[in-house]
Amino acid sequence: MSTVAAPPPRIPLWGPLAGRLVYRNLVVGRRQWLLVVSGFFEPVFFLLGIGIGVGSLVGDVSYEGEVVSYKDFVAPAMLAAAAMNGAVYESTINVFAKLKWGKTYEGILATPLGVRDVALGELIYALMRGGIYAAGFVVVMLAMGLIASWWAVLAVPAAILIGAAFAAVGLIGVTFMRSWADFSLVELVTLPLFLFSATFVPLTDYPPAAQWIVPLTPLYQGVELLRALTLGTVGWDTLVHVGYLAAMTLIGLLIADRRLERLLLK
Repeated sequence: MSTVAAPPPRIPLWGPLAGRLVYRNLVVGRRQWLLVVSGFFEPVFFLLGIGIGVGSLVGDVSYEGEVVSYKDFVAPAMLAAAAMNGAVYESTINVFAKLKWGKTYEGILATPLGVRDVALGELIYALMRGGIYAAGFVVVMLAMGLIASWWAVLAVPAAILIGAAFAAVGLIGVTFMRSWADFSLVELVTLPLFLFSATFVPLTDYPPAAQWIVPLTPLYQGVELLRALTLGTVGWDTLVHVGYLAAMTLIGLLIADRRLERLLLK
């Protein structure tokens, strides 16, 4: 009588094997230090050019019933956008190169690591880079006097949470990409989010219909979370932003795990 073998047990989501992939990425990343460092300067240049340059023309803006300077308004949005861009491109371009071009994961899966370790390891590595960028950006904000509240000590963890949410979705997206040309679709998504998530103007200045749509987008949640922390306007709605991003991270990672498993174990 034939019997069907039971499927192997799934490695826990928090399994230590994912750390081995992170270590591998760190070793390889030592040769790409210039690329890593350059990722820090983009949001700083945006802050200087828009927050201060354009801010000198705009003046102050009204936010949450208070008048704040434009650079104070824009700075946390630049941090949120940097967390989004860094996480998305780390979890798409780099993963795509390993998945489709370098065939890196084929060798990795010949070791005790499983698909879930690959997904979690890539997510952790993306967040490590994002955390370094966020910490550096917060130091720049502090040096420029753009932090008005002690709640800002949570700005770096909040930026990492934003990065986690977008990195998880990026891992899903990369499993559908067939060629490098598909990365234009990434820009098609991230650019409108960057421009229209109450990043540069308060939500109250948007058309009435947009005021209903924009709060549903993930970058808006991140922007508002960081603004609450750096401007000291923390309230119950701050927990809503945290919950939204945490749910996006968890759901995205679970779906990415299934998609990667289908691609790598087919």
